[in-house]
Amino acid sequence: MAKYEAIEIVTFKERPNRFIAICIKDSGEEIVTHVKNTGRCKELLIPGVKVAVNFQDKPTRKTKYDLVAVKKGKSWFNIDSQLPNELVEEGLKQNLIKFAILSGKVIQIKREYTYQDSRFDFFIETDKSERLLVEVKGMTLESQGRGSFPDAPSLRGLKHVETLIEAKNKGYLRAVIFVVQFEDIIYATINEEMQPELQVALKKGMADGLEVLAYNCFVKPDEVSINKKVPFKLLDKKG
Repeated sequence: MAKYEAIEIVTFKERPNRFIAICIKDSGEEIVTHVKNTGRCKELLIPGVKVAVNFQDKPTRKTKYDLVAVKKGKSWFNIDSQLPNELVEEGLKQNLIKFAILSGKVIQIKREYTYQDSRFDFFIETDKSERLLVEVKGMTLESQGRGSFPDAPSLRGLKHVETLIEAKNKGYLRAVIFVVQFEDIIYATINEEMQPELQVALKKGMADGLEVLAYNCFVKPDEVSINKKVPFKLLDKKG
């Protein structure tokens, strides 16, 4: 579970660029916030919606607030792009996140593991000498119960999937985990219209042993925790 201190609920006004947003307190005061997600988040950050900001009054900061969650309808969506790795690490240690491709017991978990010219989020080793490379992606895009990734083209994400595919030749097992940063979801998928190349790469990888998992989260303005595994499907454009 991840918990934020000093959370305030304010109203989103505008996002002048991908790094900052202007929000309004109930008093009418405008505040500048750092957006903890460089994705577009256009379906979430709509003028007038309620957002959760984390007060961070430090001398080294340009802004005193981080925008970490957005209310969409009756539900909260966490958009903190740094959070998924923390949640996955906790889920692995608590045995909440499990891989079908592993037969042994996990004996080592390393974060930020360098393989060739890529840095993967996790390296996992088992007592059966299995070596697993894991890439983690946060998912915030939702429509009618369908969660999808990405909401903007991710060249880094595509490169990592392609490297994972090749890593089989070196004896590695490979997996991608999508952390769905909201609760209500029917299934997770790839946003093919946004990045068809990623769809193709994942399809190729999954046919060759790449395991793709998705886990949704319980989300409150000040709290996020892994909930359960949800279906992941690759769809065509008609899907």
